[in-house]
Amino acid sequence: MRLEEYWGIGPKTSELLAEKLGVERAVEAIETANTRTLTAAGLSRGRATRILRRATGAESMDLLATRDTRDVYKELLDLAEEYAVTADAADRIRVLTPLPTREAMTERLDDVLEAKGTWSDLADDDQRAVLDAFDRYDAETGERAAVETALALLETGVGDGVFEQVAALDTDALEDARAALAGLAGEGERVGEGADAELDRLRTQLGEVEDLAAATPEVVEAVQDGARRPADFQDALVRYVTDETGMDATRVRDAMPSEATDAQDFVDAALRELRRSLRTAVEERETAVAERLEDNLAAAREDIDAAVTVVDEVSLAVSLARFAIAYDLTRPTFVDRETIAVRNARNLTLADADDVQPVTYAVGDHALDIERTDAPPSGDRVAVLTGANSGGKTTLLETLCQVQLLAQMGLPVPADAAEVGVVDTVVFHRRHASFNAGVLESTLRSVVPPLTGGDRTLMLVDEFEAITEPGSAANLLHGLVTLTVDRDALGVFVTHLAADLEPLPDAARVDGIFAEGLDSDLNLQVDYQPRFGTVGKSTPEFIVSRLVANANDPVERGGFETLAQAVGEEAVQRTLSDVRWNEGE
Repeated sequence: MRLEEYWGIGPKTSELLAEKLGVERAVEAIETANTRTLTAAGLSRGRATRILRRATGAESMDLLATRDTRDVYKELLDLAEEYAVTADAADRIRVLTPLPTREAMTERLDDVLEAKGTWSDLADDDQRAVLDAFDRYDAETGERAAVETALALLETGVGDGVFEQVAALDTDALEDARAALAGLAGEGERVGEGADAELDRLRTQLGEVEDLAAATPEVVEAVQDGARRPADFQDALVRYVTDETGMDATRVRDAMPSEATDAQDFVDAALRELRRSLRTAVEERETAVAERLEDNLAAAREDIDAAVTVVDEVSLAVSLARFAIAYDLTRPTFVDRETIAVRNARNLTLADADDVQPVTYAVGDHALDIERTDAPPSGDRVAVLTGANSGGKTTLLETLCQVQLLAQMGLPVPADAAEVGVVDTVVFHRRHASFNAGVLESTLRSVVPPLTGGDRTLMLVDEFEAITEPGSAANLLHGLVTLTVDRDALGVFVTHLAADLEPLPDAARVDGIFAEGLDSDLNLQVDYQPRFGTVGKSTPEFIVSRLVANANDPVERGGFETLAQAVGEEAVQRTLSDVRWNEGE
């Protein structure tokens, strides 16, 4: 296969990968989503990630129909990546994509939730032991790191659930493999230090002889000091070399020359021959040790491959399990009906905020047990969501987008329960405060084609009126709502123009979010749970009340009091009275 057949690989990238990896190895790296290999070859992490996402999930990446949908997808991966237990697991999380079939989604869900259960059941000490084992994993050392990590995991004694595949590994075979891999991982040498004691001894002696050969005048002087007569010089040299190197005297004596012009020439010749004989001995020993290690490595090949696979799979499973536990994610229910329904859903990006209010919501033909007396009706495929500024309308759209994307990625979702119909495209459009014809045109080009193309579509559109004048916006938004209904799509449209959209199609409803007042600190109090079939209450009197209460300058206060008259002075005064009453209470 040609490298340029993969998305995002042009001639220059193809040439780079072919030069650094070879075509066969580059194709293998792409097909196995091996980010490390591609980045080591010179690709940036971001580029490698984009290539691998398309290579492994091209048929389902079209689900992400707009830039805002793609942003939510990337945010989800960012959040999950924080719980990766190895650098390799983080890379694999980065290339997770939506899955093409419900069967694939369910299979991944089963795996993640099994891992979640296994991890949750582990004692704290066992969890720490497993994390310590993964800390040994070094993405730069490949097979050796995988083998060492597998052995470290075996040492923990954890063997239930997702760790059953670890327990099935052969400890003895992996110990042999570790020794072979360590021995064959010498820097600049065929066999590394520590692989064979005799080889290490010969190398040490060779190094010491080379040091002596670099300082023969000093050697000659030292030997002459130890020789009482010239005839003793040879024996003195033997003693000196054996004392300095630990070498066998016979080897030293065999290296002595039969002729020499003087003491310096004699020592030079002896040390030169010693270096030659030791180099030969090192090479012969190294060859023998390398052949033995390579035989051991070949014998352990299946066990090594198993360790690599197990460590990759378990590290990803544990990483996703930790993500699911951290955000209390649960299994969604996939249905054949067109719907998205959530009970007590939470936005993942607000998980660190205090007092986050879960929201229950649904559009489409759902059968979810909502557990509320004011449950969203079933059957309305489109909702127009209205209400208070800062009332969480955009956050609700984003939450629904998160649930839909996570479910179709085969991951659990942030809700007590969720019912999800699989769609072909998710059109999420955040409010963008740009008011020109170019923005309007580009927005329409991104949100309309999925509806007209026959795809199963989820429309999540926020304040469409922000990109054109109000009169035209109402007409265009009514057209989008009507088109969504006509095409049997699902949709939630956030707007402040609900009154201008009447009459809505029969399959659409209006929901509202209500502000309830100001607390004693003048913070806006909002019930983020939408009320169904009701236009939401706006909040200008609350905002103006806060401005009036906070104004210290009399002139400034007078200006805000003029605004109070415009929005309803009685409502403003009532709000201020409620705040004062709460303070007294």
